[in-house]
Amino acid sequence: MKKSAEPSVYAGTVLISLLGGFSLEMNGATLTDDINRSLKLWSVLAYLVLHRNRPVPQSEFIELFWPEDNSSNPVNALKTLLYRIRAMLEPLFGPEVQPILAQRGAYSWNPAVTCELDADRFEALCFQASNEDLPDAARIELYRQAVALYQGDLLPKLNHQMWLIPLSVHYHTLYLEAVKALAALLDRAELFDEMQLVCQRASSLDNLDEGLHTLIVRSLLRQGKDAAALDHYEKATDLLYRNLGVRPSEELRALYTEIMATEKTLETDLGAIMADLKETAARPGAFVCEYGFFREAYRLEVRRAVRSGACVHLCLITVSLPDGSVPPLKVLSSTMEQLQDVLVRSLRRGDVVSKFSGAQFVVMLPAANFEDSNMVMDRVVNAFYQQHRRNFLKLTVRVRELELG
Repeated sequence: MKKSAEPSVYAGTVLISLLGGFSLEMNGATLTDDINRSLKLWSVLAYLVLHRNRPVPQSEFIELFWPEDNSSNPVNALKTLLYRIRAMLEPLFGPEVQPILAQRGAYSWNPAVTCELDADRFEALCFQASNEDLPDAARIELYRQAVALYQGDLLPKLNHQMWLIPLSVHYHTLYLEAVKALAALLDRAELFDEMQLVCQRASSLDNLDEGLHTLIVRSLLRQGKDAAALDHYEKATDLLYRNLGVRPSEELRALYTEIMATEKTLETDLGAIMADLKETAARPGAFVCEYGFFREAYRLEVRRAVRSGACVHLCLITVSLPDGSVPPLKVLSSTMEQLQDVLVRSLRRGDVVSKFSGAQFVVMLPAANFEDSNMVMDRVVNAFYQQHRRNFLKLTVRVRELELG
């Protein structure tokens, strides 16, 4: 291996992209990680680039990339890999320039080879845009440039590398903060269509961030796209239930209430209104709704019960493992779908069902006494076990009469 005691003299700059994929560009030539080479090769090169301001000891490379290699010779393996990296980089830099230097048991990126990293530029733009003393228009432009640079998480093909995880999380978090800050500025500037697009792109990279879904719903509402806002709300809350087992935040629920309260255009044909209200195809079985609507239905039922003296019961069904812990999300997701299907088919059309949490359903049984309500819930539990035979899961049922006071 050729060693260099002094850095090569070099006036050029190599443009390195790390966000969304690894590429190096120099004098019109580009090298990307799409070519068929080993992940370890790209890992070592990425490590050198990201730690280009210091020599990396040979032992550090071996500990990271050959941690349990006792049978072979990791030192020679590292030397061979660096030889292959140099050969891969030669078309970019030419034979006279050594981008990687070796001396005294360590390797380093040649300081004479200037690097411009998209990750560095992204971080600098975010920092500049966060200055609240700047005019909103200037901050918006800086944030636009920053989020446009973020083409994906840091080195996604290497995301299994433990050393890379903290860095990847750092840039991912910075990106989400930038998107939300930009969305707030666009909201203030009434640029709602751009706000929607920016947040939807971010959500495609992290679809479990509830804050992004909240911003998308808000942007759709501000554009007057009420139906699209409701559709996104329903899909987002279902996604969060299935994957995280969480209910919508108060902020997201407030937007749901706003959607429901939006005034419609004047309609003079009562028949058209009745047709709009009519339930599609008169579906049999219980009525399933989002928890925010269930809460309003509960309040309405309490009022009716106070007036009529009817008896109404509330039931809570919890899915758990035998020890009371929550099942794994993959099992829980399919189980909750199956349980909802059993509830719909086992209950009356006037009964109301809603998911209360990722592992719980709440059921309202109007005009049913305590004995009948328990009998109904026993029927639901028996039907579930008979149809799905998941004996390793436990269904716990609580039944209580509505408080009318």
